[in-house]
Amino acid sequence: MNPTPSWQRSREAYQRATRVIPGGVNSPARAFGAVGGEPIFIARGQGAYIWDLDGNRYIDYVGSWGPLILGHAHPAVLAAIEEAARLGTSFGAPTERETELAELICQAVPGVEMVRLVNSGTEAAMSAIRLARGFTGRDRIVKFAGCYHGHVDSLLVQAGSSATTLGVPNSPGVPPGCTSDTICLQYNDVTALEEAFRQYGATIAAVILEPVVGNMGVVMPTREFLHSARDITQRYGALLIYDEVMTGFRLAWGGAQEFLRRQQLQPKDGPDLVILGKIIGGGLPVGAYGGRAEIMKKVAPAGPVFQAGTLSGNPVAVACGLATLRELQKLQPYNLLEQQTRRLCQGLSELARSCHIPHQLQQAGSMWTLFFNDQPVTDYRRALQSDTQRFARFFWAMLEHGVYLPCSQFEAAFVSIAHDDAIVDQTLAIAREAFTDILSL
Repeated sequence: MNPTPSWQRSREAYQRATRVIPGGVNSPARAFGAVGGEPIFIARGQGAYIWDLDGNRYIDYVGSWGPLILGHAHPAVLAAIEEAARLGTSFGAPTERETELAELICQAVPGVEMVRLVNSGTEAAMSAIRLARGFTGRDRIVKFAGCYHGHVDSLLVQAGSSATTLGVPNSPGVPPGCTSDTICLQYNDVTALEEAFRQYGATIAAVILEPVVGNMGVVMPTREFLHSARDITQRYGALLIYDEVMTGFRLAWGGAQEFLRRQQLQPKDGPDLVILGKIIGGGLPVGAYGGRAEIMKKVAPAGPVFQAGTLSGNPVAVACGLATLRELQKLQPYNLLEQQTRRLCQGLSELARSCHIPHQLQQAGSMWTLFFNDQPVTDYRRALQSDTQRFARFFWAMLEHGVYLPCSQFEAAFVSIAHDDAIVDQTLAIAREAFTDILSL
């Protein structure tokens, strides 16, 4: 392996940042709190690679936490951004591209007849919850531990992603009243879901879930769980919300619903509302929520449920998202992405087994997580039993030799179309030595 790289410029940049930015980062997911040490600062990206301020190159399996399914600096995406920016960066007025993106989403995602564009996944989740309450006239929301739906007050209860990493699933600053109508259950627990509806069914506005979880690491749903969620919400008149910020256009052109139908896990009837983000912005800030027209027509100005945003449908961000989706529609790379990810995962698992390291390699399409856990991870409780210290040692061993992984055991990693056979082979060669290194510590 190569010698440990110099991170002098990153250290200096981090120290500078901590003087004016809380924790030196603008999102906790970027901090290295779960693995120790200080974050590296990125200078540029191209294809499957990123470079830090010191000039070190890394194979990137973060991909801006999912949006960059085409890889960094894809030519079609850059051209679309440049063209849009030359015409003006923001108008605060309607543009045709907003309609084009909405039409493409409605064509691709099952059950989405109308869609509202916003600026982030958090904003989309917040708005979808408000809409569900406004549509049903009820207050309670059911969510699942380890599923993260943004930093929305009412949903920041047993949350995954960086909230899990930081150990603060119930954040200070969230008044008890904001979460008093939130029922938090374990993912894949059908019995608990049925009991919650027996007790509170007449007051539950919606069930929100990640159809394939990425925010406590990759966790697949059971068929019984998804069917129960759909059946029980229909019986009690509540809405079912799929949070596909991570999985939308990532697992398949039709998102998690299409992916899960191929595996015979998805019910015939899909969710009432779908939340999107990440890939639909192609790396720029975009979110969306959509669903049946009768529900979406309750959103202002068509209806009484208020939601607004100055930069919603920003022309540059929309152009970036449109270019990304059109490339995906043309290439349809999903089978290849899944195969490449499987080859990577199988290789990593074989290496871990050869070193007698307890682990679970959990994959969904081009999303994957290596859990240092001796049991399959099916819910938040099991995820928390993973060996996070061993993960931290593995993370640093990989980073020091040129592979950039999510800096938390509880995050999904991502493969892009730029990760070719040679890059996967190089990753596995580095992982072989990394597994050996962590055994010697």
